[in-house]
Amino acid sequence: MANHKSALKRIRRNTRRAQINGDRMSRIRTYIKRVETAIHSGDKQAAADAFKQAQPEIHRGVTKGVIHRNAAARKISRLSSRIKRID
Repeated sequence: MANHKSALKRIRRNTRRAQINGDRMSRIRTYIKRVETAIHSGDKQAAADAFKQAQPEIHRGVTKGVIHRNAAARKISRLSSRIKRID
């Protein structure tokens, strides 16, 4: 257990940030899952709509430092190409 006042504050802050970051990652995963569900159903319009909602959420994760910039770009690119392949 930490003894210094600053270390105790850091522990409280880290716990709070971990909760916020976990919630944000969960939200990103949910939006991605919605896009994948729409892709799997074969509905191109629904997939495109879900993708339009997921894209800013993924970018927000990059801005907040929860997901790496290249990982976000990769996810967006792969989802986009999968949507394009729907007939």
